[in-house]
Amino acid sequence: MATPIYIIEEKKLRRNLRLIADVAAKADIEIILAFKAFALWKTFPIFREYISATTASSLSEVRLAFEEFGAKAHTYSPAYTDEEIDEIISCSSHLTFNSLSQYARYHQRVAAAGVSVGLRVNPEYSEVGTLLYNPCAPGTRFGVTADKLPEVLPDDIEGFHCHCHCESGADVFQRTLVHIEEKFSKWFPQLKWINFGGGHLMTRKDYDVDLLIRLMQDFHKRYPWLKVILEPGSAFAWQTGPLVSHVVDIVEDKGIKTAILDVSFTCHMPDCLEMPYYPDVRGAVFWEDSESSENSEYADYRYRLGGNSCLSGDFMGSWQFDHELQIGEEVIFEDMIHYTTVKTNTFNGISHPSIGMLHENGELEILRQFTYEDYRNRMD
Repeated sequence: MATPIYIIEEKKLRRNLRLIADVAAKADIEIILAFKAFALWKTFPIFREYISATTASSLSEVRLAFEEFGAKAHTYSPAYTDEEIDEIISCSSHLTFNSLSQYARYHQRVAAAGVSVGLRVNPEYSEVGTLLYNPCAPGTRFGVTADKLPEVLPDDIEGFHCHCHCESGADVFQRTLVHIEEKFSKWFPQLKWINFGGGHLMTRKDYDVDLLIRLMQDFHKRYPWLKVILEPGSAFAWQTGPLVSHVVDIVEDKGIKTAILDVSFTCHMPDCLEMPYYPDVRGAVFWEDSESSENSEYADYRYRLGGNSCLSGDFMGSWQFDHELQIGEEVIFEDMIHYTTVKTNTFNGISHPSIGMLHENGELEILRQFTYEDYRNRMD
């Protein structure tokens, strides 16, 4: 391949979709796609074979749901504006408010349009360790705590939305659910639905799918009138394809060899710097995880991987390869479909990787290629 490219693999995508659809059926819940993690709309015809709705957090995402996915969105935003609220309402089936003040400002318009009104609540409990991704950290701007809710909810509030997870297991959900019920179950008789948000990584190999199903079946026994919704993002695109890059140069300073690539961590893999986490690199071992000694026969093949932007910190730690890297050689980052294409940027005018789909028949279809005009038009 001549250019860097994200490749989503249809076979792996369908594998995830089948599992998610199976969980939804067995647990009697609705599982919808969160655009914040994955929004490649040219794949939506495949998604529509397995799910019927999506969740959005902005006017652009709401329009994508309505115009490209073909269904009105379950919408939540930290704050709606006068300029956008009416168009958002027109493309939404459910609309959740982040605060009581936002509810007071806009709820009559939402209810009058026949859209189901929800309120985001904060159980003040989350096991997400990275503060950047913890929606229940002290001082959070997300959701209403139980002490701020009236004993009797306004008549038009039909649901609660609660998001506490990030790539979490079913055991975490089990513990979190205890806190949610302790804080908010007294209001459940006044509701029609509850949305337990995203972060349920049910397509990860070690995820206890059976536990999730049992949790939801038991929840239905306690609250049979409540429709349950989950809105994971990563779970849909988890392990569905790589980012293929190339070595463009190799430089060395103070004994550190850096392979400079034709992709950028800050531009194309921002979560690697924000989270941070170290991605898997095909055919290489992350050095800090390696049991090899300094005298390893491959010690000379250790490289720091650097991006091609001007940001000094656009690099990741060292990987050990089993050979000397060559200019032009591919370096493949695994599992780079979720939270990548939705978060990329054009800092430095760096060329954006193409986006392709590897179909089940082995054909690679190029879904999108990016040009100078894409960069220029963002500055127009």
